[in-house]
Amino acid sequence: MVPIVTDDLRRIPGVGPRTAEALRSLGIEVVTDLVGQDPERLYQRMQRQDGGYVDRCVLYVFRCAIYFAETADPDPDLLKWWAWKDR
Repeated sequence: MVPIVTDDLRRIPGVGPRTAEALRSLGIEVVTDLVGQDPERLYQRMQRQDGGYVDRCVLYVFRCAIYFAETADPDPDLLKWWAWKDR
């Protein structure tokens, strides 16, 4: 049986409970709150909030999450956080 996810942020591929909580700590409560956000700024805010280094993979998840929020028919290959790594 597949569990029912009631947390809207958990609909985003690659976003688990900890990332959803991190997004909420940045004021992001639902997927649509990500529309128009800058992933680098969110990542920098998270670093300031956490008092230092945050794994760079979090930035990649933020990039993917914003793509998911802003794209009506997302490319399945771009719904993997590692597709958003620095080039």
